[in-house]
Amino acid sequence: MEDFAPGAETAGGFDPSGMLRAAGDLVTAAAAGQELAWLGDELMAIAEGRSSLWFDAGDHRFDDPAWQANPFFHVLGQGYCLFEQWLGRLADDLEVPWDRQARARYLASIVTAALAPTNFFWTNPAAIKLAFETGGRSVLRGGRNMLRDLASGGMPRMVNRAPFGVGEQLACTPGAVIYRDEIFELLQYTPVTPAVRSRPLLMVPPELNRYYVLDLSPGRSLAEYAVASGIQTFMIVWRNPQADLGHGRWGMDDYLAAQVRAAEVVRKVTRTESVNWLGLCAGGITTALLAGYYAARGEPGMNSATFLVTMLTNTCPNIVGQLSTGPARDMLRVAADAGQVIPGDMLRATFAWLRPNDLVFNYLVSGWLLGQDPPAFDVLAWNDDATAMSARFALDSAEALVGDRAAVPGGLTVLGTPIDLAKVDCDTFYVAGYTDHISPWRACYAASQVMGGDREAKEMVVVRSGHIQSFVNPVEKSRYDYWTAPPVSPDPDQWLAGADLQHGSWWPRWSSWLLERSGPEKKAPATPGNRAYPPLGPAPGTYVHG
Repeated sequence: MEDFAPGAETAGGFDPSGMLRAAGDLVTAAAAGQELAWLGDELMAIAEGRSSLWFDAGDHRFDDPAWQANPFFHVLGQGYCLFEQWLGRLADDLEVPWDRQARARYLASIVTAALAPTNFFWTNPAAIKLAFETGGRSVLRGGRNMLRDLASGGMPRMVNRAPFGVGEQLACTPGAVIYRDEIFELLQYTPVTPAVRSRPLLMVPPELNRYYVLDLSPGRSLAEYAVASGIQTFMIVWRNPQADLGHGRWGMDDYLAAQVRAAEVVRKVTRTESVNWLGLCAGGITTALLAGYYAARGEPGMNSATFLVTMLTNTCPNIVGQLSTGPARDMLRVAADAGQVIPGDMLRATFAWLRPNDLVFNYLVSGWLLGQDPPAFDVLAWNDDATAMSARFALDSAEALVGDRAAVPGGLTVLGTPIDLAKVDCDTFYVAGYTDHISPWRACYAASQVMGGDREAKEMVVVRSGHIQSFVNPVEKSRYDYWTAPPVSPDPDQWLAGADLQHGSWWPRWSSWLLERSGPEKKAPATPGNRAYPPLGPAPGTYVHG
């Protein structure tokens, strides 16, 4: 079991002092009578049966016909809807800095989600009806599911992982491990085209998630798509840090040095001077900092960079700024100094509570009240495969973003070198999700303004989807539109108003952009690696299982 220092839970976003302050802000707003007139009018309308208050069409908690047909349930639903909207309006009315307001919204969402009548058997008509229809069997199955989940940590299970074996149904793009050290393995994927482009692509996954969100099931894998496009593709596989092995000391510089080593291996294997990079989320942050390092040293290590759902500043509302309070960082510093890691289950729960209705209570209702088995879905299987994170890296990341140090010339020193991201001049491609709750699209857009280079030569894509769906966006059966245009305007909303709206996946647009920067064709290598870096074993390697 992973050890962690007392207080490390705040690294996962639950800073007690921050939540108490948020509660105080909401109570103060309520005591001041904010929204009181609106609340009174709506209460009277509900009592008189003339209220039209109801939930958005996308809120499926109240889809059962009884919520409309049964007077008791209808009034109960309207009363809850009023409470939910009232707390939300109180949070929206707060005249405080955005991060403090965001914490109030966060607390309001948890409170209202937890108190939804759909979460309780006797106020959930669908659960009552199913119990009668099944002769009580749904209740027995739900009780079994609840006891199982309580015994394994308390969170309702959201996925059946049994159909998804890593290296079988997931992370199954053929390849080999050609390098391994303490912190990562390097995969080289097997070409499927007779010829490949001479300049390779190196993918950098988040340091706090399994890499294979970039290599999901066949047809839904971005790595597979890149290989099929004729691009020599390599992937970093981060090791899951363990405190008892001393991995708690890994900080930002350790991960950046690892990326330097990976790029050196890729260059030697492909005999190229520079590499095209792709960084996802936290991996995008380290890739951007590495671009600043190369620029400061005048090294040609980065020919182009693709940033997926990547934030580099704290100027726009974002989850890091929302959760990373001063007390949280102080406690995280204690954990970092003790060389500890933040357990994967804690990180997974934190991200789930960012969307409590969708990622917590939705599965509580289906599993515990309705007695249903969790669904089998590749993205959920990946999400459930939690990894830990070194407290030192969490602290370094928070301090780089919350203080806007990454965006200030010389504000950060990485690998002993002060960096200025405005001096990065390689071509860049940015992807964000319009409804992303983790890396909001405006914050990702701001990254395009921080990075140097000709704005007209940059590419920006905003997908009409959330965090994961923005980049798990396969060509076949794509369900999302996207906006695209060079990020010329410093105002993201002005950019969006003038961007082109396209239907389908952005993958073909990106692969065409990348192929233009991948050099001439050459014969595909017959075997992975070279004499200096022979294959160590088949992909997905060993670290993905740790």
